Amino acid sequence: MLLGESRAAPVRPKLHRNFPNNVLLKMSRPQAEQGVVLTAYTSNTETVLAVGCKEQTEFTGASRKTGQYNVQRCRGPVAAPGPGSGKAPYQRCSSQDSLDEQVMVDYYKEVEIIQRSGDAETHEDLQLKMADEGEQEEAWLMEAGLATLFDESASGGEDSMALLSTLTRTQAAAVERRVETLKQTLRKRNKPYSVPDVREIFKPPPAAQSKQDEAESTERSGSGKLEEEGLGNGAGPDVSGGGADAETDINLEVSFSEQALIYKEGLKVTQPQSEADDRLPDFRVSQDKTGQTRVGDLSAEDMKKVRRLVLIEMSALFDTCGIEVKAHKALKVKVRESGLFGVPLSTLLEQDQRRIPGTKVPLILQHLMSHIEEQGLDTEGVLRIPGAATRVKAVCQELEHKFYEGMFPWESLKQHDAASLLKLFIRELPYPLLTVQYFNAFTSVLKLPTKKQQLQALNLLVLLLPEPNRDTLKALMEFFQRVIERKDRNKMTLNNVAVVMAPNIFMCKGFRSKISEEQEFAMATGTANIVRLLIRYQNLLWTIPKFILNQVRKHNTENQRKMNRDRAVKKLLKKMAYDRERASDKQERSNEAEGGFIRVQAPQFSMVSMAIQLTEDLKASDVLTRFLSQERSLSVKREDLCLYEMGGNIKERCLDEETYIKALLELNPSAEWVIKSIQH
Repeated sequence: MLLGESRAAPVRPKLHRNFPNNVLLKMSRPQAEQGVVLTAYTSNTETVLAVGCKEQTEFTGASRKTGQYNVQRCRGPVAAPGPGSGKAPYQRCSSQDSLDEQVMVDYYKEVEIIQRSGDAETHEDLQLKMADEGEQEEAWLMEAGLATLFDESASGGEDSMALLSTLTRTQAAAVERRVETLKQTLRKRNKPYSVPDVREIFKPPPAAQSKQDEAESTERSGSGKLEEEGLGNGAGPDVSGGGADAETDINLEVSFSEQALIYKEGLKVTQPQSEADDRLPDFRVSQDKTGQTRVGDLSAEDMKKVRRLVLIEMSALFDTCGIEVKAHKALKVKVRESGLFGVPLSTLLEQDQRRIPGTKVPLILQHLMSHIEEQGLDTEGVLRIPGAATRVKAVCQELEHKFYEGMFPWESLKQHDAASLLKLFIRELPYPLLTVQYFNAFTSVLKLPTKKQQLQALNLLVLLLPEPNRDTLKALMEFFQRVIERKDRNKMTLNNVAVVMAPNIFMCKGFRSKISEEQEFAMATGTANIVRLLIRYQNLLWTIPKFILNQVRKHNTENQRKMNRDRAVKKLLKKMAYDRERASDKQERSNEAEGGFIRVQAPQFSMVSMAIQLTEDLKASDVLTRFLSQERSLSVKREDLCLYEMGGNIKERCLDEETYIKALLELNPSAEWVIKSIQH
């Protein structure tokens, strides 16, 4: 498909049929969180710049510790990974400039390029449809692992009850709301239903009532401290005065929806005042002695629980703020089963993993990003200036035939053509990168009253994305960050990149034909601001909040208690010897801990275990240092080693090197400590 125009032809973006192309573009700063509103538009002509070319490069995967995708040079076919060394991680960009007139002109230029490429017309027959009344609630309960609340024959009843026991008041309210809606829908349809009364679902045993009241009281009082500073009105800090408000703490220990409820009950939400500069706040996560947990640090089993809890929490957050988010039905699209462009992410990764095991981001996307970096991020207008349409179409076809054989001539690929191909890849995905299911939730983020709540919602939505989508989105955000870091030369600030990429990410197939021109006009700055937040705060968005992890721990503890209680006698007899041995091991670990030592195992290496003295200041990094001092013949690099917390109330967790072991031991006294290679 064509992506842009030839160099000789000027780009004449059009906003709507109702707006002439020669009117003046004006911006006003209203009392709103989006920062700017477009009132009119004028076209602009850009000159396409030529760039040089260099050799082919290849990504080889992501580090679970840093989350950065390392790049290695590769001269051979894609089928075999090449040797080389990774690049150093890049620092976050400090650009906070607001959306202005010129960058929004670039947004509509990009829309015009997409329209002329034929994407919108080709897929005009595709329609995104909303789920029917009741269908959304039923699908939501199933995804949250609570199918037994409307289907008694569904499996996992005990697991559902364990999950329900971990919920906060706002999360429980979100479940109750959907159960009640489903009951009303079934009643209207005159269909028999077995949905229980919500008052019975969350009714605690009499003996536990007082404890629950006490716990909720404690949670309320603890959460009340959050609103002293930082929640504000979402307008960002006063940049003229500087001071302490320039940095805002993100609390990951208390439910986001609980924080929103306290904000709603205790503060009046006022519209932000007009500012000379709509600069983004500097959010930071306060230090936690038990360590931060990032995507990829947990086992698949625990991540499944994380996703269910995050879904409930995300719905609770929107419910608390009075925002209704309706999910679209899944698109029925005829997709390609092989190739590079227009192939589902999951299919693409399957064929890539057959060539390079462990691939998390499509190889073609990795190569395009690497090529743009190698050919020079200093090129002015990179990502913004389109490549020549006929040439891009020809290159796209050539890649389809030669990429996997390693025969594609990367040295001849021009810089702007590569950028156009990257945008084409994202836009041609048969299912949007942000998924059909959560598309409306992403576009509704800016309806939340504060920047902090918007950031919290994005954090939850990122965690809800399927793994291929989440990993691909992360790689893209990291790439955009590296582009922005060279803004002094390439003139691509945070806002420039955001407005150019927004239509490519949000104009998914079937969506353009569903919205009106007025809606598209209103979405322009909104979607650009969402992309801006994704890039600016990416170091926070791929973090699993501690309150979610604590709920997973409680969930695991409840499951273990039920399993122990319901285990059959014959199974107990078979495991008596094993249990005695395990009990002996636990007692030994307990004695060691009480004596001021922990035992660390390294079964992957020659050292079976080692005893380390437990102190208040002992960190995971200290344990790794001690291990490396005794295992000097290791071929594994320090950055590829991780200390894992295993067992007890967590399945497996790769520890942040700043984790304080004693603090974590108090949280999970039955844990075992194991050193493993991250790639293992």
